[in-house]
Amino acid sequence: MSKFFTVMMHTYRSKIKSKPFLISTLVTIALLFVVSNMGEITKMFGGDEESKIGVIDNTGNTVSALQEQLKAAGADLKAEEVNKSEKDAEKSVLNGDLDGLLILDKDASGMVTGSYKAEDVTNQDLITDIEMALQQIKNKSAAESIGLNQEQLAAIYLPVSFEKQSLSDTAKSEEEAAQVYILVYFVLFFMYVSVMMYGSMIAVEVATEKSSRVMEILISSVSPVKQMFGKIFGIVLIALTQLVLFVIGGFAAVKLNENLSGSESIIQELKLNEIPTSLIVYALIFFVLGFFLYATLFAMLGSLISRVEEVNNFMTPIVFVIVAAFMIAMYGRENPESAFVAGASYFPLFTPMLMLLRVGMLSLPVWEVALGIGVLIAAIVLFAVIGARVYRGGVLMYGNAPSLKLIKQALLLSKEEKKNTTGV
Repeated sequence: MSKFFTVMMHTYRSKIKSKPFLISTLVTIALLFVVSNMGEITKMFGGDEESKIGVIDNTGNTVSALQEQLKAAGADLKAEEVNKSEKDAEKSVLNGDLDGLLILDKDASGMVTGSYKAEDVTNQDLITDIEMALQQIKNKSAAESIGLNQEQLAAIYLPVSFEKQSLSDTAKSEEEAAQVYILVYFVLFFMYVSVMMYGSMIAVEVATEKSSRVMEILISSVSPVKQMFGKIFGIVLIALTQLVLFVIGGFAAVKLNENLSGSESIIQELKLNEIPTSLIVYALIFFVLGFFLYATLFAMLGSLISRVEEVNNFMTPIVFVIVAAFMIAMYGRENPESAFVAGASYFPLFTPMLMLLRVGMLSLPVWEVALGIGVLIAAIVLFAVIGARVYRGGVLMYGNAPSLKLIKQALLLSKEEKKNTTGV
């Protein structure tokens, strides 16, 4: 057992002190701070300045109504009527005096039309504000033409009264569903990234040791099985360490935004602090079990690779499975009760993501969750037994072109190596 812990802690210490780990962690935390405080950063650089457009009103009486609609909508946009020719107004736009030029006309039916010109038309927020204001003016004009007053027009556009009520006592409310939706999305995305990143890290490390012939020295002092699980547990510790750092960094970024803006943080606004503890526990369980499952496969396949350059090509089948699981989970977010999602959640390679999704979005019976965890544990044990045997033989195989047929050769070599070790 001491040799297992030695391998595990060596893997953990070597990776956690490496420049890629430190740089990726710091960059990710920095991005969390930037994204969480984007509004305040934008203000620092004057990003909240009011836009100004010029208006040529060929209708004679629309510009004032436009200004009223923009003000009522709270748009950061000022519309000023310009007494210039269209060409001179366009020059003002190109010179930067105006952010855009709006030309108001009327069509054959007497309804207001608009033509917007700018140096570029990529500012969709500004364009949307203008379109919505003109739409309101047109609606008002159309209502007046058929004799409707403002109250009648407001009644037409009043949203329909629509209530949602669940008949199940265990069903989640709309607010609870929104909270769970965010947590599940975050965990699913982190699980996907972690398996892709840390799983390949395991394969690369094994392939690196083989390519440098260090493996021949290692297997004389530490059994291949202890090496494999030592590396897997070491990488799991790295993933959990980075996850804790991300959570702490994200929480600090949100609290900073709360202090700078003086408003409620997203945690309070969405009441993420009220997420059930049981769901957080399930998230950790499925993350750890899912990581172990894929890590075992990556270590097994990594033992069959002789050169680091072959890692990406050989990992492709597992990558496709991970991508498929993630895509099904994205579909399942919108339709978690789908029979397809329910059935796929019991396929071991899909279970970590899909069962977590169903636990979060639905009120599943305890036996279903227990069955999912049981399937996952059974698959891990099975893959661990097969993986250990393949690893035992695979680490001694060199110079072979990447192929899944190598698994059979590795198993045969493992049996021979075991016989030689036991003296049978």
